[in-house]
Amino acid sequence: MTIAEYNQAVELYADGLYRFVLQSLSDKEGSRDIVQESFEKLWVRRKEVDGAKCKSYLFTTAHHTLIDRLRKGKRETITERGRLPEPTIEQGYSDLKEILNEAVEKLPEIQRSVVLLRDYEGYSYQEIGEITGLTESQVKVYIYRARLFLKAYIGQIDSVI
Repeated sequence: MTIAEYNQAVELYADGLYRFVLQSLSDKEGSRDIVQESFEKLWVRRKEVDGAKCKSYLFTTAHHTLIDRLRKGKRETITERGRLPEPTIEQGYSDLKEILNEAVEKLPEIQRSVVLLRDYEGYSYQEIGEITGLTESQVKVYIYRARLFLKAYIGQIDSVI
């Protein structure tokens, strides 16, 4: 990968990568850190990464970094508080996007990642498999289970509005 290809990758993929990480992490500063770290890793390995595959490399790197950070955060939360907080459903929402974001946050990390990559970023099942290290069948199963959960969580639109 040349320096020009690297600069082009920053221009083309930084926003999408940030949105992907932010949807999973819900922390602006942490999301920026992960995006920065992903581009830093790309820079260090620029001679080994093909310019045509840098998008997959960036999303894969961000995905793995995100999982590492979430796992570390869960360990710290468990040791600090003794247990994870119980999820609660707030009543009285009228904003569907807010409800959907809350539902997505409650998904297990792998399901959240594949749903975000598929529905928010528009990746194919095969591309998601390459990014996450899953088979195409596993990706489909995780997306199916996530959508079932989201449908059950959100319920009927009439009861939400």
